[in-house]
Amino acid sequence: MEKETTVAATLADDAENGLANRPLRGRHYHFIGSGGIGMSGLAKLMIQNGAEVTGSDQEDGAVVQHLNELGARISIGHHAENLRLPVDTVVISAAIREENPELRAARAHGCKVVKYAQMLGELMDRYAGIAVCGTHGKSTTSGWLSHLLTLAGRRPSYIVGADIPQLKSSSGVGKTGGIFVAEACEYDRSFLNLHPQVGVMLNIEQDHLDYYANEAEIVEAFADFTKNIRPGGVLVANGQDANVRLVLRDLRPDIRKLTFGLEPSCDFYAQSLQLVDGLYRFDAHRSGRFLGRVTISIPGRHNVMNALAVIAAAFGAGIPFEEIAPHIGAFTGMDRRLMLKDQYAGITVIDDYAHHPTEIRASLLAIRQRYCPKRLWCVFQPHQYSRTRFLLDDFAESFMLADVTIVPEIYFVRDTMESRQQINAEVLVDRISRQGCRAVFLNDFAAIGQTLREQVQSGDVVVTMGAGTVWKVADEYLQWLRKNR
Repeated sequence: MEKETTVAATLADDAENGLANRPLRGRHYHFIGSGGIGMSGLAKLMIQNGAEVTGSDQEDGAVVQHLNELGARISIGHHAENLRLPVDTVVISAAIREENPELRAARAHGCKVVKYAQMLGELMDRYAGIAVCGTHGKSTTSGWLSHLLTLAGRRPSYIVGADIPQLKSSSGVGKTGGIFVAEACEYDRSFLNLHPQVGVMLNIEQDHLDYYANEAEIVEAFADFTKNIRPGGVLVANGQDANVRLVLRDLRPDIRKLTFGLEPSCDFYAQSLQLVDGLYRFDAHRSGRFLGRVTISIPGRHNVMNALAVIAAAFGAGIPFEEIAPHIGAFTGMDRRLMLKDQYAGITVIDDYAHHPTEIRASLLAIRQRYCPKRLWCVFQPHQYSRTRFLLDDFAESFMLADVTIVPEIYFVRDTMESRQQINAEVLVDRISRQGCRAVFLNDFAAIGQTLREQVQSGDVVVTMGAGTVWKVADEYLQWLRKNR
């Protein structure tokens, strides 16, 4: 109990003293690319803390309008005159290139320029930070934790990489200097800018091999993440992930370790798993002590692991299970994460963000368990040529649970022309077909929609899957269903 009390007290101290030591009020921050999920969330928190926020984005929309309603001055289009001097810091999104006219103007005037991840780290230093990292599950786990803490009356601030429909946003402003939940991305080692009180490590696999040389380098980056946890802090870690266990071997002695998993060797673990109407129930335990029976409202065995991570993270932040237990099952999921779009004319339409082989397998299994489809149609848009090439064999084996896989051309982002010349979607379709699975290449979204209209029948499930624009296929198909069935 002594360590638990110390962690809770540290969080309380951070909440009381963080902002007072580093005031933001009156400082001017200019956000280039302010309409993105992370950037807009960061801007909202800066405004709440008294900072002056200006910025720009290429397109107008609800996010930009909301920032302006809160007191920001966001211009549409990128122009040098949008930069209003004097400015304390210019914050740029990952999409902003050096030739951007506002960035060039900022450089010319000697302004301090930081990336989004750097500014996120500076802001987290003013709060009791909880940072969620991992190859898979970051958005769901950080969104779930934010929702749970909100229902428990803890008034957290949060910035998550996807919308939390129940909170009507991907970011929220809570108690000044209180708990701050943030999704921590490993790409470009951006999560090394964060110094959380509680770190959450969900899993470590090969990904972003356009940036990392190999898996060992990825593991090393996650190990470096733990070195930035504040003195006396907590690491909540997947005790069954082989690469996470490698990280745990060299954990700083002052950091408290809390593991989670499906085995009693973990500090927090689940037993007596039961599927009821495609959703899991389980007994939650901590170090051999029964905590309670938990029912989750989002499908998939992988979400049992995410639930355990949420329970352990709350505990690591000094919040007992009894306080959060009534709220765990109230969470109904994230935007584009196994998201039920509609069920119409006996046809179920789902949209999902999965873009890595492990995620694809987990999502397809969850869909089968939850909806028991007559046939499962998966429209998968690969994300990045480099990811598709590096993980080609894994991708080919990940669609075994789909009856039909339809693949458009690979979504182009961050890739080089060399990468585009080395792989294409037809190669992936051929590899999937070699596994004995039915797969077809249809480059045009219109052609995919036509195939769905002609061949999908009552009792079937259609899932659009990927990190690109494939969600449009689900929306357009649903519009057709409602008019014609």
